[in-house]
Amino acid sequence: MTAPLTPPPPPRDQSPHDPWQPPGDPGTAGAPGDPGAGYPVYAPPQDASYGADGPGMKTELIEAVVVTVVVALGGVLLGVLWWWLAPHVPLVGDVVDKSWVVYLKDSEGEQAVGVDGTFTLLAVGLGVLSALVVFLWRRRGSVPLVAALALGGLLASFLAWKLGVWLGPTKDVLAHAKSVGKGVTFSAPLKLGAKGALLAWSVAALVVHLGLTALFGPRDAEPVYGQQGAVSEDGYGAPMP
Repeated sequence: MTAPLTPPPPPRDQSPHDPWQPPGDPGTAGAPGDPGAGYPVYAPPQDASYGADGPGMKTELIEAVVVTVVVALGGVLLGVLWWWLAPHVPLVGDVVDKSWVVYLKDSEGEQAVGVDGTFTLLAVGLGVLSALVVFLWRRRGSVPLVAALALGGLLASFLAWKLGVWLGPTKDVLAHAKSVGKGVTFSAPLKLGAKGALLAWSVAALVVHLGLTALFGPRDAEPVYGQQGAVSEDGYGAPMP
């Protein structure tokens, strides 16, 4: 006579920290037999400063427009400073064969070079200042902000050039010579000979802003690692290092 068959006992519940728990259980990224099981898993950091559906980009574009307009208006200051600080190029009017002629009083003078140099130095200084202000306002740099600095600096330089010429002496040098009289020295109109100076503001702003962002900008979050596989426990059930 044989004994009745009895069903096997139900399996014992395994603790989530059971050292015999096989890899690949729910909650781990690996699967049994996976060659990557038991190795650290990289969890990329998430930046919650901007949304993923577009509000972040919209905010950046609005900020870029504001920066472009403000920097471009700074060209008024550059134009006034250039008109005020640039050296004057002396001209002299004379009558030759009953016709008025105008010539440089000092043919070997370097005032014309000084006019271009003054514009360039002022543009570089204001470019550095604008980059510093934008960086302090928004420490986390972005492509729209950098593009706004470049475009705003170019517009500011163009505005300053036209404003300085308008504020300076008249362009009609013959009429000016006749009004002051023969042999009287007068100033030539402001003229920007080196058109490359129009890029000085933009280049200076870009270099300084990128440098400040690289040195003092916020750093990315440290990557978070998780460990797959079994977790060892001591005799009291606490996880062992």
